[in-house]
Amino acid sequence: MALSKTQLPGTPQHFLECGVVDCERNCEFYCNLCHTRLCKQCSYEHQRSSETESHEIVLYQQRKRQLPTEKCKIHPTKDIELLCEECKIPICSKCTATSAHRGHTFTDLESIYTDKFSHCQGEIAKIHDYFLPTSKDLQKEINGDITEVKKIIDNIRTSMKAEAESIKSLVDKVTSENMEEVNKIEQSLLEKLNDQETTIEKYIAYLNDLDKKFHVYLSSLKPTELFTAEDMKIECIPETTKPVMPVFTAGKYNKEDIAKLLGKKTFPNMKEEMRKVQPLKEKKSTSYLKATSYQVMKDSKLTSNMKQTLSLTSSVTEVRKFTVPGVGNVWHMSLDQSGRLWISDIAGNLVQTDLQGNQLQKIQTSSIYGYHTVTQDGDLIFTDKNKTVINRITLDNNITEVIKTGDWVPLSIHSSHINGDLLVGMRKIGESKITRYNKTGKQLQNIQRDNKGQELYTAPYYITENINGDICTSDLAKMAVVVVNKSGQHRFSYKGQGSSFNPHGICADVLGHILVCHLLNIHILDQDGRFLTLLTPKQVSSPISVCLVDENNLYVGEANKTVNVIKYLQSMNTEFI
Repeated sequence: MALSKTQLPGTPQHFLECGVVDCERNCEFYCNLCHTRLCKQCSYEHQRSSETESHEIVLYQQRKRQLPTEKCKIHPTKDIELLCEECKIPICSKCTATSAHRGHTFTDLESIYTDKFSHCQGEIAKIHDYFLPTSKDLQKEINGDITEVKKIIDNIRTSMKAEAESIKSLVDKVTSENMEEVNKIEQSLLEKLNDQETTIEKYIAYLNDLDKKFHVYLSSLKPTELFTAEDMKIECIPETTKPVMPVFTAGKYNKEDIAKLLGKKTFPNMKEEMRKVQPLKEKKSTSYLKATSYQVMKDSKLTSNMKQTLSLTSSVTEVRKFTVPGVGNVWHMSLDQSGRLWISDIAGNLVQTDLQGNQLQKIQTSSIYGYHTVTQDGDLIFTDKNKTVINRITLDNNITEVIKTGDWVPLSIHSSHINGDLLVGMRKIGESKITRYNKTGKQLQNIQRDNKGQELYTAPYYITENINGDICTSDLAKMAVVVVNKSGQHRFSYKGQGSSFNPHGICADVLGHILVCHLLNIHILDQDGRFLTLLTPKQVSSPISVCLVDENNLYVGEANKTVNVIKYLQSMNTEFI
């Protein structure tokens, strides 16, 4: 299958049409002078025409951005279209002839605007693809470090207290042992002194008795009694010893000694490491090349002969997963132009998150299934089944009614990235249909019956658009995927591969594949309804909704709060027929 369709930036599953009136072919080229989208045939005719043969035709991806209209302040009837290189101010063509700019050099302002526009788009992409995710990863890493620091410090505090308690216990034990030893010393000394005291008391009593005897002898009047008295001698004083007094030497400790005893908590002798940040990989910019008729036709031939560089892979790769706050399950997803997701659940909760699952805002609604979508202008459109209206939320968060559906209850909605039309699945008692509205809410088309007059739909709960303009609908009551072309003619209905098929979320990818959730797995069909394969990622237990964020990342919402990001396409080497 040749690649011959120009992808609409930011919406990989849809393509632009040629801008020439009554031409419905796909756009591949662009006229930088008249700012017109062109298919291969119209680009050839554009350069063959004598009026436009000198126009600059380039590949659509290499186009110049159309300069917004702004009037010159000096010449109000003229548009600003040039930049004076010397004065560094934007001017109109009439200003070039004035004396203020005579002899100056001028640059086409449109080229500068294109460069600035592309630069801004590139910077926005860098913010969402690199700087925001990297910064949030760093934030998570820092939060992890904060938690770790608190945990480590708490452990240190516990260790310090335990160490102090251990030291206190040892001090109490040593003090108790020292006290016991001192008590024993005291008891031993006192026993010795008490014995000496008893000996001295006995000796004093002896002396008192002896003193009395001597006085008796002295008082006697008979000399013969004195002469015959015993020759008494005084016994020597008993020997006693002076005790050696114990001495206590106080320990000489200061605060530093205690700190050393208890241990000291310090940082290791290491420098702080810089956090590792993956460098931004700069994408090579594409210069704006002039395409001659020969170059256009040559490039077109190469494009038409190039084989597909993407194909279904035999295995599914898990990229990551995240949990969505504010919802009970992931029943439907819509992607906006800023790379953010709108996610709803079965209870009518509708939240906006970034691609990491961080909640940005939340709305309470009355609908359930595929009831919201994002327009080419970046506005959120959602249905209110209770009030039977369709609402718009602009970028400044104002909610306005766009369409009143009357007796018909709006169930599902999809904004076409081909032309901006709104496709709405609706139902009332006994009837269901798909209605097409333009951007202003004007009804353009009703799709209700096939060419045999049979009802096409019963419960059109999810709806999407394929790259060829086909309208693909998950009909839960019919247990089928119903596909009609953009004119509303029935092309096919797919009823699964077994006895029971419960189609829910549905989308189409860059190759025209139709992906539809079946609660247990994801069925992949080609754009003619032929079954290709089943996606049964091991990490996905109950797929309910699908959304393509780019050509290779599929977001799968589950019947819980989980969104899984998987890859199911593989790149192939470019080959030529």
